[in-house]
Amino acid sequence: MLVMAQARTMSSEHKDALARGRKEARDIKAYLDALSSRRPGRPVTSSSLTNRLQRISRKLDDESNALKRVDLVQQRLDAEDAIAALADQANFAAIEKRFIASVLAYSARKGITYSAWRESGVSADTLKSAGIPRTRRG
Repeated sequence: MLVMAQARTMSSEHKDALARGRKEARDIKAYLDALSSRRPGRPVTSSSLTNRLQRISRKLDDESNALKRVDLVQQRLDAEDAIAALADQANFAAIEKRFIASVLAYSARKGITYSAWRESGVSADTLKSAGIPRTRRG
């Protein structure tokens, strides 16, 4: 005689905890991805990129050398991509705010230390804002 296993149902608290964990993981991943896309150095502004794009376009109109034209076309495409990327970076403050709201609970649940976040590129100010205590490695 076969005995059928009874289907288990999750409590609403368990479902809520799983949903909260997924949201925290998404917020943290988005922030770490945004950090990795940032480059050191002087920040690039949309006006400097627009000026660069205009200079390239003027040079492109006047260039007769086919090889130099190809180089200028590539520079124009790179500048257009940089302008699009800059628009994405405008959302960084909102992404950082969600990270700060999620990282304390996520760190406690996963056992992630201050040092691990710092090595991953998260600033000390951001961790302080999130309430992650500074720890010493043993």
